[in-house]
Parts: sequence; structure tokens; C-alpha cells
Amino acid sequence: MSDRIPHSPPSLTFVSEDAVAAQIEGHREDCLDLVRRAYLTHDGGDSVNPQSGFLRFPDRPRARIISLPAYLGGEFGVAGLKWIASFPDNPRTHGIPRASAVLLLNDVVTGYPAACLESSVISATRTAASAVLAAETLSGGRTARRVGIVGTGLIARHVWTFLRDLKWDIGGFTLHDLNPEAAHAFGSELVAEGAPGFTVADDVAEAFTECDLVVLTTVAGEPHIHDPKLLDHAPLVLHLSLRDLGPDLVLAAQNITDDTDHAVRERTSLHLAEQATGGRDFITGTLADVLLGKVRTDPSRPVVFSPFGLGVLDLAVGSWVHERARAAGTGRVVDDFFASTVTTK
Repeated sequence: MSDRIPHSPPSLTFVSEDAVAAQIEGHREDCLDLVRRAYLTHDGGDSVNPQSGFLRFPDRPRARIISLPAYLGGEFGVAGLKWIASFPDNPRTHGIPRASAVLLLNDVVTGYPAACLESSVISATRTAASAVLAAETLSGGRTARRVGIVGTGLIARHVWTFLRDLKWDIGGFTLHDLNPEAAHAFGSELVAEGAPGFTVADDVAEAFTECDLVVLTTVAGEPHIHDPKLLDHAPLVLHLSLRDLGPDLVLAAQNITDDTDHAVRERTSLHLAEQATGGRDFITGTLADVLLGKVRTDPSRPVVFSPFGLGVLDLAVGSWVHERARAAGTGRVVDDFFASTVTTK
């Protein structure tokens, strides 16, 4: 006789983009705290975060799909996989966004998938939360005399909503985008939502000068910003797109990452700087190091935060969204998804 205890088949919950967004809206302070706790759990060693896998296409070198598997322990106790596609030609050729993603969450006891969530919003949320957490931690507050934003797409909008909802005191914005019309449209959105004002810069250098906080959210595949003098006034640069800065500029700054082994690969600006110098001495530490007081940055020198984007952050935000959506009844539960594969004999 088998000693297995019969169980009903596990259910699978699907959470749509609108349902995900509904849980995040109005709760960005909570998301910031989730990301902080996830970083500290990861730093404490209670996580497994393998290197991201890059699926590339021979006939479309700019397109890629990235897999981010991870396990986050501690208070979270969740495993899963983010599968995120970046097809930069989508807006021009198909009229749809560049990025699309799903997040699959697994039950850590049985291994069965428990939820499938639309994840472009989760991914953008954890990226923006990470960025604004870094900005607050590294600057010591929620104030910026002027914010420069290079690339005015989806991630820039999510960074703005965090700055807005966390009530940052900002004197103004300088915006730069390869499409000036997009920059103007973004600026109009900022003003409509309470921003004090904006200018659109014709040259990317103008988004650095006079700005004490600079946010880089482009789709650049190779460095296009090379002059270290752009950092002479010691700004804080949130290098979210990872490949905008030339090695000379990286080497002129104090460099903070989310995880050094993850961030120094795949021809990121940090990776190119490593290749140029033969080492990683130019990296000051991780954001968790700063949060824990293990590393202190010099406010008289520029700081560049380059987060590769850890899968554990997606798990932290995604599992929180899943629980809230289930409680709100906005997740579509399929009770018999695994019915034919589960035996109770």
C-alpha cells in the first residue's frame, strides 16, 4: 500500500497586465521596500540566482529573449522564471512595445507552477524601484536639484512614477531622446502629473550638465557617451540600460552594482571597463553593501549605479502581486490545469 497522501491537482493562477498594474498602483513605497528586502536576502546568501540566459537570433542581432531563473528564500520562499523579450524594432514595424514578458512562479514544496503573471509591468516596476532605492540610498535623501533622463520610454515612465509617488523634491527635468517628439510628449506627461517643468536637450551631454541625478534608460547596445568631463560636477548616474557609458567614463566614477558577477558580463559598460583594465578594482561595491553600511561613497566624486537586474527582484515583486491578486479575486484560477498529470493512487 502506498503511503502517499492523496492531493487534488495543483491549480494555476493567471494574472493579466491590468490586474498586475492594479496591485502596484498606489503601493510603490511597498514595492521599494520589497526590493530592499530582496537585495538584503540575496546578499545574506539565502537565494539562488543563476546567470541570465540570452537567446539571440542570427538574422536579428538587436533582438533577444532573456531567461532569469531564481530562488529567493528567507521571508519570500519562492522560485520562478522571468522570460522577457526585447525586440527594439517592434514600435516601428508592428506598433507594439519593445519588451514583453511573463513570470512563472513555482511552489517550492512540490515544484509545480503556481502562477503565470504578465511581467513587463513587474519587470519595469522592480527596475524602477531598484533605481529609486539606489538614488535615495546613495544620495542620502529624496531630493534632486535637477534630473536628466536619457531615453524617454517605458522604464523612464516607471522611474518617474516612483519619484512622484515617493514625493521626491525635484527642481526640474532635462530630457533627451533620439526622437525629440517622444521627449516632448514625456515632458508634457510629467508636467500634467505634477512635475515642476522640463527642457528637451538636443545633445545627450545636456542631460548631464546641471543635473545632479541622471537616469539612463535607452536601448543602446554599445557605448555612446564617452567624455569623463560630463561627470566633473559629481552627479549620481542611474545606468539602468547598462551599455551607454564608455570605459573612460566608467573609470572616472565610483561604481555600484546590484551583483558584480552578473553586472560584469554580456558587454555591459562595466564588462568593457574590466576588459580595458584587466580587473574589477574600479567597482566600489554593491547596493546591499551600501544599505548595510559596509561601503560608503565619497559625495565629492561621481557615482554610477549599474544594476544588471536580478531575477530575485522579479520574484519578490511578482509573488507579492500574485498574493494580492488572488485575495482580490482578479487572478484567473485554473483548477484542472494539471489534472491529467497528477495521480492520487
